[in-house]
Amino acid sequence: MQQGANSKEQVPAAGPAGAPVLASAERDMVWILGQPQLEDYLEFQKNKVIREGTCDLRACAAEWRAANDLYYDLEQSEAGLAEQIDCRPLPPELMPLAREVEAHRWFQSSFDDLPYSFELVELDKLVISQLQVETGYSRRIAELLGAAPPPEALFRFCLPLEREFPPYRVRRLSSTRFQFTSYSSDFREHRPTLLDQDQLAALALPNPAVAMVGVPIGFGSNLLSGIRSGQRVLLQNGYHRAYALRSAGFTHAWCVVETVTRKDELRLTADEDVIADPEFYFAARRPPLLKDFFDPRLARHFRARRSEFVVEVEISIRTSGALDVTPDR
Repeated sequence: MQQGANSKEQVPAAGPAGAPVLASAERDMVWILGQPQLEDYLEFQKNKVIREGTCDLRACAAEWRAANDLYYDLEQSEAGLAEQIDCRPLPPELMPLAREVEAHRWFQSSFDDLPYSFELVELDKLVISQLQVETGYSRRIAELLGAAPPPEALFRFCLPLEREFPPYRVRRLSSTRFQFTSYSSDFREHRPTLLDQDQLAALALPNPAVAMVGVPIGFGSNLLSGIRSGQRVLLQNGYHRAYALRSAGFTHAWCVVETVTRKDELRLTADEDVIADPEFYFAARRPPLLKDFFDPRLARHFRARRSEFVVEVEISIRTSGALDVTPDR
């Protein structure tokens, strides 16, 4: 897109030496076949997968159909497997780390309305709603953690309080429109925030100001988390870390598990796909599980073009005169 006269672009994400870090336009990823929607998979094959020659959509649909048939067989042979997930409580020696996480503002803003617990959950039997992940991250896990990391290291890896933000771009499209983009699927807007006069003092604004409304743009809390309903745990956040840990040979991971007992509670924490069809994830005989990423009959690996996630903010201001004067507070 050609930039207009008022357009400005920034790339604030930086590497260790302060130089901008731009993610590759390509990525290695794995996709689980046989789950809705077939249309999404064919669209991905047609527009995103990097290959030599043309895309044979009929062949792609056939392999998806074969995986879908296999899921029918798994509903018979592995019915109830999701209910057998091994979840272990937090040991006393890790309690100080959990309290540190609870005191952090990121945790408090994300887990403020439902009961939760810190648990060591079995990776293979986590129910999943996200059917594709990038695989490149898993190659660095063995180097970061080692084959047998101490419990504290694994806990901090799963529930970190510091993070490197993925690369992002900021463009000013006009005097009232701003565009924010990132390759990360975790990129999002947060709730608008009202800053008072004391909070503005550190900003050194060019004009006298008593208040400011801001829309924070950024990422999620980056904590590996799940949702429990009955005996099942659905992986809510941390898919890439969960996949990477499983790829490196780990069987369990630390997770913040929120418990829901009704649909109104589910709406507070789950993503749109889960909210739209909770029975599929929490009541189906054999829902998709994290272990399916490692079943060659169900999963396919691809080199694909990245998608860019965009948040656009447009400012609208209305100023009017009051007819009745209200007393100063």
